[in-house]
Amino acid sequence: MSEQKGNNKQGIGPRKFRPPTNPWFFILLALAIMVGINSITMMSLNGAVQVVDYSEFTKMVEDGQVESVEISSGMITFTSKSGLLRSAARYQTVAVEDQYLVERLLKNGVNFGGKVSRPSFFEILLVYVLPIAFYAVMIIWIVRMFKGGAKGGIGALNFGKSGAKLYEVSDASKKFSDVAGQDEAKEALIELVDFLHQPNKYKAMGAKLPKGALLVGPPGTGKTLLAQAVAGEAGVPFFFVSGSAFVEMFVGTGAARVRDLFKQANEKAPCIVFIDEIDAIGKKRDTIGISANDEREQALNQLLAEMDGFDPSKGIVVLGATNRPEILDKALLRPGRFDRRIIVDLPDLKGREAVLRVHARPIRMDKDVDYAAIAKATVGASGADLANIVNEAALRAVRMDHHAVLQEDLEASVETVIAGSERKSLVVPEKEKRMIACHEIGHALVAARQKNAAPVHKITIIPRTSGALGFTMQVDEEDRVLLSREDLLARLTVLSAGRAAEQFMFGTCTTGASNDIEQMTKIARSMVTRYGMSSKFGMMSLESGGSAYLGQEGRAICSSESAAVVDKEVAALVSDAFENASRILKENASHLTRLTNYLLEKETLMGDEFMEILDAEPAGTADGDGA
Repeated sequence: MSEQKGNNKQGIGPRKFRPPTNPWFFILLALAIMVGINSITMMSLNGAVQVVDYSEFTKMVEDGQVESVEISSGMITFTSKSGLLRSAARYQTVAVEDQYLVERLLKNGVNFGGKVSRPSFFEILLVYVLPIAFYAVMIIWIVRMFKGGAKGGIGALNFGKSGAKLYEVSDASKKFSDVAGQDEAKEALIELVDFLHQPNKYKAMGAKLPKGALLVGPPGTGKTLLAQAVAGEAGVPFFFVSGSAFVEMFVGTGAARVRDLFKQANEKAPCIVFIDEIDAIGKKRDTIGISANDEREQALNQLLAEMDGFDPSKGIVVLGATNRPEILDKALLRPGRFDRRIIVDLPDLKGREAVLRVHARPIRMDKDVDYAAIAKATVGASGADLANIVNEAALRAVRMDHHAVLQEDLEASVETVIAGSERKSLVVPEKEKRMIACHEIGHALVAARQKNAAPVHKITIIPRTSGALGFTMQVDEEDRVLLSREDLLARLTVLSAGRAAEQFMFGTCTTGASNDIEQMTKIARSMVTRYGMSSKFGMMSLESGGSAYLGQEGRAICSSESAAVVDKEVAALVSDAFENASRILKENASHLTRLTNYLLEKETLMGDEFMEILDAEPAGTADGDGA
């Protein structure tokens, strides 16, 4: 009994019966009940009537066994006479064209007459009322669906509505204090806030504020958050709509929605209109095929006309956000429309630390947490990534039953976001585990012996859910803005060191270097085609396009002969890096063996401890069989 009560408290016990709330269930139930009642009634009525042939009916009339007859359309119902041994019974037969029927009935003294067929209540309900009610309900439901009811519909009768979400000013509105790591972007937007606060100051000077500003940057950097902060700081309503909301299959829908959006904005002015992913509607126009009549282009044309038509003195500011500025139409970016471009880039070291502190506000953090160390370990992370890291750290602190989020929770969450969580259930054979350890120590050892490589922060051979069987984390002391040719060559050498260590120690190679090979090829190809770091091509661009913010590779703009030479140059860079890594490992063979054994025992090795062991003894050479 106690166990059952405990289960009920935890929500594991038997669930209580919950009656259905769907109106269609009750409609179908009522229909089934009515059909059942009518069927039972008809069966009870038909059960007392015996069906006979017409010849049997005429024989019974001539034998004087029929007392009365009712003639209706297509049917004859008659009652037999009651005798001493039996009671009267009712019979029924199909009416047959018989010109002597009346004469036969009169001759045998049978009472007969006609009967007017009147439908029963259930027949009227089933034949007339229920179908009409059903179709009426269906029509009402379809109309509500097309209008887009409270639970959301396709809105066929409201296709011209913009569907923009309106956020009024409240205490929960975002402010610039909620945005960190984007100081330059905030400075560029302060002028918009000041205009919405004091428009008369600009009117007195005769200055006109830009109608639109374009927020450009990678995903997760806080473009939407910045737009909300501008509205919160200015204390004005905020319209949010996605660019894809204007693109519909019905002709003219997108343009109608654009008109409705600016109509609502005029009614709420001063306000901010934010169009997220504006590239969905603002893509470059062309003359290929029938694109001149494209619905998307009609919506774009209407947006351009609306931005020209509204009066900026009313205090309407249009903000757009995109991570693909290279595909936007030039007419959208000309002065008078989105003539200001505000870069919302990935935060630097100082910005990442500020972002971590902002997201850590509502979380119980330990007083000894070093945000700067976490910021150094998250190079290239966006604001959304950092928010996820802080949240993962809080979840881990709960799982580990900590009193607050500790430094170890944050460091573990960084690894979880980068490489995935630990796969503790995966059992790696001892031989393969030694090869993985040798692979990772190879990366770390070559990184430590190169001048232009980033310092080693952590080495681990614990498998991760991302598929990595181990990883070596390098952390720069400071953010790098420019990378020299020597820096890139050092990266190639470090990436090739894992495969080089496998071949040097075991005389073979494994599939564990697949990700290293992919990154090496990408860096080497960029050196040749984009960075002008090839002696054969010099400063010649061999690749164009791609996205600066989405990491998409461009397309080749060279001949097939040049492409073949590019492949040879890439292969040469990779080969030189591999030879350089092999040379460094041979010079440090004793360290490679000792550190591999140590990592096998510890499974995780921090950078400081790794450097202490490496600097403890001078390097020496050894054969690969020493492992």
